[in-house]
Parts: sequence; C-alpha cells; structure tokens
Amino acid sequence: MARENPRWGYLRIRGELLKLGIQVSATSIRTILRRAGLGPAPRRSGPSWSEFLRAQAHGIMAVDFFTLETAWLRTLYVLFAIELGSRRVHVLGVTRNPGSAWVTQQARHLAVGERLRGVRLLIRDRDSKYADAFDEIFRTEGVRVIRTPIRAP
Repeated sequence: MARENPRWGYLRIRGELLKLGIQVSATSIRTILRRAGLGPAPRRSGPSWSEFLRAQAHGIMAVDFFTLETAWLRTLYVLFAIELGSRRVHVLGVTRNPGSAWVTQQARHLAVGERLRGVRLLIRDRDSKYADAFDEIFRTEGVRVIRTPIRAP
C-alpha cells in the first residue's frame, strides 16, 4: 500500500486496513515500513531535512538577541546575525534599551556593506522590536524575511 500510495502515512494505511477488517496498530505499520526501507509520508525520496538545510544554508541568515550581565549588574542586549552556511557571526550592536528604532538602524548598518551578498532568507522571531521598517530594509535588498512560529525554541 505504501509503495502504491507514497503520500499515505501510517495512520492513513491503518485506516484503510480497518476498512478491510484488518486491525493493526500504527506503530506496527511504521515498523514494517521501516524494515522495508520506506520512510514516513509524504516524502519517501529526495533529501532529508538536514540535507536540505545544509544545501540551502549559504543563503540563510538568522537574527536574534542575547543578553549579558555586567559587573555592575546591568543587563546589556546584543543584537547579532549569524550566517548559517559559514557560521560567521555579525555583532550588530549592544544597548541597554533596545527598541524598534534602534533595531531598524542596526539593520541599515548590516545592509550597507557586503554582508548581505548571497543572502536570500532572513530568519527572525516575532519580537515586537522588529518593526515593519526592519523587514522592509531586507526586502529592498531582495531578502525574504521569515518569522519563526509562535513559541518556537
């Protein structure tokens, strides 16, 4: 069934078998498919997710904040960008009070140099500090901005 219908997953195959009066658990179906060398649906051929990311990594950049505590117990916010292909980190700026205007200015500094050459995708979270103007800077450079899902790690 899995070879004839490559988009069917374990639960779909189980449902079809139940229609025929055959009661088998989805775990058993998964085990049988793995022994036969068939992966999960919908894609049983082509690159794996990690292979896909490795192939596309040179065109992806991610932006985020991290915090650090000073000796005087003050919190500093560091805005950085990382090129996924080379793992090169760009420290865009450090401040005690990051706001949308400050973050947008740091994006302008990133876009001025050659640092965005070859970048097709920018991944960022849904922080309110990333205003529409921040995204627009990257869009004008031909970079597509992707926001991570809510509560994504």
